[in-house]
Amino acid sequence: MDISVVIITKNEAHIIANTLQSLQAVTSDIVIVDSGSTDETIAICKKMKALVIETGWAGYGINKNMGIKAAKNDWILSLDADEAIDAALQQSLLKLALTNNDEVFNIRFKNFFCNKWIRFGEWGFDWHIRLFNRTKVQWNNVAVHENLIFPADVKVTKLKGNILHYTVQSRQEYDAKTDHYARMNAKKYVEAGKKPNIFKQYFSPVFAFIQHYIFRLGFLDGAEGFIIAKTTARYTFLKYRYLQEMTNATNNNM
Repeated sequence: MDISVVIITKNEAHIIANTLQSLQAVTSDIVIVDSGSTDETIAICKKMKALVIETGWAGYGINKNMGIKAAKNDWILSLDADEAIDAALQQSLLKLALTNNDEVFNIRFKNFFCNKWIRFGEWGFDWHIRLFNRTKVQWNNVAVHENLIFPADVKVTKLKGNILHYTVQSRQEYDAKTDHYARMNAKKYVEAGKKPNIFKQYFSPVFAFIQHYIFRLGFLDGAEGFIIAKTTARYTFLKYRYLQEMTNATNNNM
C-alpha cells in the first residue's frame, strides 16, 4: 500500500496506541513528529514500529510538513494523535488506486466528547481533506488553524468510512485546550495586523452559541451539546479579548 501516515504528537501516551493500532492494516510507514513529550509517547510509537522525529515546536503546519518530507510515500494520510480510523475507512483506503496526483480525499469525522459521539452542532457535520499527494499539496506554515494548499485543478473525492476523533476526555482538558487555542489564534491575528473589535468580542460569542446550539441542532446532543456550544462561545470571546490585551501590550511597549 503506497500511503504514509504523518502524526504530530506531544504527551499523547493515553491515546496514541489506539491511533496506531487502527493504522496497522493500512500502512507500515507511520511518521511521528514529536515536539517534546515527557510521557511514554515516544516509547509507545517506537514499540509499534513508527519512525519518530524528535524536534521542537515550530507550529502545526511546519511540524506536519516536516513529517511529510520524511515519509517514504508521496500519498499522505495526515492525522492527529487523538484520531483513529474505523474499519470502513480502512477498507476504502486499501481499495484506492491513487492514480491522479491532483486528487484529494475528503473524510467524515466522528467527534467524541468524553467518549460520547456528538452527532449535531459544531462537531456533528465535520468533513476534512486528510489524504493527498505531497508533490501537489502541503500545509501552510501558520502556527494554528493550519490549512492545506491545493493545486488550482484539484479534484475532491469523498471516502466511505470515518476518522474517529476522541477530542477531549474531561471538562478540564476541554477548557485548557480552549484557552490555549484562543491565545494562539489571538497571536496569529496580531501578527497579521488585525485590530481589536469590541462588537466582535461581545456579539460574536452570542451568534456562535445560537448558530451551533439552535440552528445546527446542538441541543439534540443533550448536556454535551450545551457544553460544546457554550465553550465555542467562550473561545470566540477569549480570542478577541486576548487580541485586545496583546495589542495594548504592544502599544504600551512602543
